[in-house]
Amino acid sequence: MTDHGFSAEEIDTSRPHPARMYDYYLGGRDNYEVDRVAAERVIGEIPEIRPTAQANRAFLRRAVKFVVESGIRQVVDIGTGIPTSPNTHEVAQAVSPDVRVAYVDNDPIVASHAGARLTGTSNTSFALADVRKPESVLEHPGIRKVIDFDEPVALLLVAVLHFVRDEEEPGRIVATLAEALPAGSHLVLSHGTADFHPDGFPTAVQVYQTATATLNTRPYAQILPFFDGFELLEPGLVQVPLWRPEGPPLSDEELGRIGFYGGVGRKS
Repeated sequence: MTDHGFSAEEIDTSRPHPARMYDYYLGGRDNYEVDRVAAERVIGEIPEIRPTAQANRAFLRRAVKFVVESGIRQVVDIGTGIPTSPNTHEVAQAVSPDVRVAYVDNDPIVASHAGARLTGTSNTSFALADVRKPESVLEHPGIRKVIDFDEPVALLLVAVLHFVRDEEEPGRIVATLAEALPAGSHLVLSHGTADFHPDGFPTAVQVYQTATATLNTRPYAQILPFFDGFELLEPGLVQVPLWRPEGPPLSDEELGRIGFYGGVGRKS
């Protein structure tokens, strides 16, 4: 049994895991052969998956910097995945060292990395929990250790809801989490879409069917309601490279390959 409350037997390396596949897309090394094989099958169908993953990660960094500059001092990052520097707390604490960050993921392997890379200060913690059970996330001691829900919080749901099936009610999950947030809190959300790939991703979907979580891309009209109860801040829900971009703009061809929407909302 580890410090995070799971045994080695619970770590499943026989099936690909989205967090470890995402790590591979980002060029990381914290993945297994089964993850690399699955990821390469996805890359074979969607070569732009790597720049898409990088664009999504860059969106997370810009959004975290924005919410902290806006006065937020608490962050809950759900579905954090394998640590990839700069991590959420590094971005946030570079703006304000007093920011507190609680990480959440349902993969024990992510938890094993968290102790070494994510929870090295008194202002960070990790919770091994599943977003599909939002009540248990909110009550987890790893969250309550650093987060005070009487004060504004930034809730990060970055590249996580497309691993929640329709029958698992992603809208209810977001609403339950949002209900716990006081006024002034922010929702940072990104989500995969096939809007820019009319034929969809049949091979990619098939690959994720064998993984520990299925892929459920959604169109813009199904993603926008996740922000119900929040004021969607400029520039709204857009492809992630278009959210308050830094650096040179992408060409129309490059932008057309990025199958991720992202946005930031503020609870009034």
